[in-house]
Amino acid sequence: MLTKVPGLGGLFSQRNEHPLADPKELRQLLAELPADNAFKALDEIAGWLESLLAADGFPADRVYEAARQLEDVALPHLKRLSREYLHSARLNRSDEKRLWSINYGFWTLLAAAYERCLLAAATTPKMNEVFKPIMPALTTRLIAALGAILKWEQFHYGPSPGELWLRLGRALAAAEAQGVASKLVPLRPMSGMTCAQQEYLKVLVFQAASMDSLLPLEIEVAERLIAHFLSAFVFSSEAQEDSVYWVDLRLPQPPLRMARMPALAEPSQRFFKPGSANLAMLEVLHGLERGGDVPADINLGDQYGTRLLMPVLRHLAAYLAPIPPQRRHDRHRVKHRMSVLSGVINAFVVFSGEFGGRPAGLQMESWVVENVSRGGFGALLESIPAEWLKVGALIAMQPEGGDNWLLGIVRRYHRENETEARVGIETLARQAVAAELMPRTSSSYAAVAGIPSLLITEGCEAGEVRLVMPHASFDLRENLELNRNGKRQLLTPVALLEQTTEYELARYRVNMLV
Repeated sequence: MLTKVPGLGGLFSQRNEHPLADPKELRQLLAELPADNAFKALDEIAGWLESLLAADGFPADRVYEAARQLEDVALPHLKRLSREYLHSARLNRSDEKRLWSINYGFWTLLAAAYERCLLAAATTPKMNEVFKPIMPALTTRLIAALGAILKWEQFHYGPSPGELWLRLGRALAAAEAQGVASKLVPLRPMSGMTCAQQEYLKVLVFQAASMDSLLPLEIEVAERLIAHFLSAFVFSSEAQEDSVYWVDLRLPQPPLRMARMPALAEPSQRFFKPGSANLAMLEVLHGLERGGDVPADINLGDQYGTRLLMPVLRHLAAYLAPIPPQRRHDRHRVKHRMSVLSGVINAFVVFSGEFGGRPAGLQMESWVVENVSRGGFGALLESIPAEWLKVGALIAMQPEGGDNWLLGIVRRYHRENETEARVGIETLARQAVAAELMPRTSSSYAAVAGIPSLLITEGCEAGEVRLVMPHASFDLRENLELNRNGKRQLLTPVALLEQTTEYELARYRVNMLV
C-alpha cells in the first residue's frame, strides 16, 4: 500500500508530497478503499495512519482531518471484524491473534495520530489557535481511541500499562485547560453526542468493573451497558463523602478504591461514584429475572439473550455498587506447585482412576499456587498455555506430592506480561466420580454411547448431585441413568447452572431404581 505514497523514504519533507495533505486526493483514496474486504481495507488504512506519523512536515491540522476521516471510514470494517472475533465460538489461535492485532493495531495508530495533533496544539502558538475550534472533538476522539486500546487489552486480560492512564489523563487535562471537557460533539455516526469528560469517565468505570472474570463477549456487552448508564455516575474534582474511586490525571495508574486514599489532595485528582447507576442496573436486572425484555432504549449493538445479559448485569451491579464486593474467604499465602489438566475428557480420565494417579501421555501444565482460601486458589503461570486457557475453563488439579485430584474452574485471568499470567480458580469439587450416563429415553442402550460425566456430591442440595458433562449434553426433558456400585440410579434434570463451548454444569435429582 505504501508504494502509493510518493516520497515516503524522505519522510515527506515537503507538505505537498503526501497525498493525504490534499483534500481532493484524500477523498479519492478513501473512495478507493475496498468496501467488501475488511482485512484489506483496514490494512490500507493502517498504512496511511503509519504514513501520517512518519511525515515530519505534515501540518497538524491536516493530520487531524485525515485521521478523523480514516477513522470514520474504518468503523464499519472494525465492527465487522470485531463481531467475527467475539461471536466465533472456536477461533484457532492464529485467527484469533490476527483479528485481535488488526483491531488493537488500528486504535494504537489512531491514538498516536491524535496525540501528535494535541502535542502540536500545546507547543505551537499558531497551531493552538488553529485547534481551538476542534479541540472538543480532538480530545474526545483521542480518549475514545485510548479507551478502545484498553478494551482490546482486556480481551487478552491485560496487562494495562500505566502509561495508558497517563495518556488518558493528559488528554482530559488538555480539554479542561481549554474549557471544553464537557462540550458535546458527535463521535460516531448515529451514536448521539458525547464529550471528553464522558469518554474519560466511561474508561474509568470500565476499569473499575473488574472485567478479568468475564469472557470477551461479556466484556463487550458490559462496555455497552456502562455507556447506557454512564450519565447516572457522578464524576467530580473533589472527594465526596460517598465517593468510591479516585484517579490522578498526572499519575500512570488506574483508578483506585477510596480504601487506598491519596496521600495528599492534588488539583489533578478526580473522584467518581455509582450515583443512581447502580439502582438503574438492578432495576433492569430484576425486570429480566421476571421474564421481561431488554428496555428498548438500551443499545447493545446486537441482539443478546437474557442468559448472557443477566450474569453481566449482576457483575456490573456488584462491582459498581456504593460498596464494592469484598473477598468472601480469607486468603492464606502458600508456595507450592500444582499439575493441571484442561477439559472434561482429561478430567474424566484422571477421576476414573483407571490409568493411575498421573496418566501418561496427557498434556499437563505446572502452575505455582500462591494463595489458597476456602473457595479456591490463586496461581502464577510461568508460561501461558495454548488457546484453551480462558475464563470459564474447566481444569483438574493435583497438588505436588499428592495423589488426589481436584476439580476447578478458572474464574479470573490476568496477564502480567507476554509470558506470565495469574489466574483465580474456584474449587468445584475436592472429589468427583467419573461415570458414563445413559439417556433413559433411548429405546436400546446398546445403540447409544454413554455420556462421559463427572458426578459431584459435595455442596449439593439434599437428594441432588451436580454433573459436569460435555457441551450440548444437558436436556431438561431427558432423564439419565447411572449404574454405581451395582445400584441403578435415575437422575432427573433440575437446572442448567453453567454452559460454555466445552462443557455444561447442571443439577440433577437422584432416585433409586429397582
